[in-house]
Amino acid sequence: MCYRLLLASPLTLSEVRSMLPEGAMADLAPPQQRDSLLARHPPAQTVVVLTRGGCACDLVGRRSEDEHVLRSKYRSLGAARGDIIEALEQHRRPGSRLRYPVDWPSALAGFVAEHARNAGEALYYLRFSARPGSGFEWPDAAPTTIRASSVRSDPTSWLPEEHPIFVLP
Repeated sequence: MCYRLLLASPLTLSEVRSMLPEGAMADLAPPQQRDSLLARHPPAQTVVVLTRGGCACDLVGRRSEDEHVLRSKYRSLGAARGDIIEALEQHRRPGSRLRYPVDWPSALAGFVAEHARNAGEALYYLRFSARPGSGFEWPDAAPTTIRASSVRSDPTSWLPEEHPIFVLP
């Protein structure tokens, strides 16, 4: 499955989708993940998975990670060989063709800032997993709170893996 970027938002799915940059997608998160994020962010009504192609690698600037690194991560999670192959195939799935090259971390930062301006506080969570609904556990780390302006000023490092982030307007 690769990287998954979850967003707990007070907006509906269609409202989130309307704000996304061209080529990015949002789908409803699986129930276990949805329930966990909604419990930690009561103003949210929707939890979505943000992707570009088959995963969130483009959005968070991790597309360049070598497949060898991804295989090692899957093995450390105890993923079976078939699950690893399926996850790598999904990782390779291209996003829609666009007319111009896109700096995806900057495009995501723009979306995050626009979302914060329109909807207020939101919870973002980046995780790495071998299967879409697999073994979701909330991390031990307490969520960090940052401002949307910080996301805009540093679009490549505001979202650490396995660490929940509240973004404020």
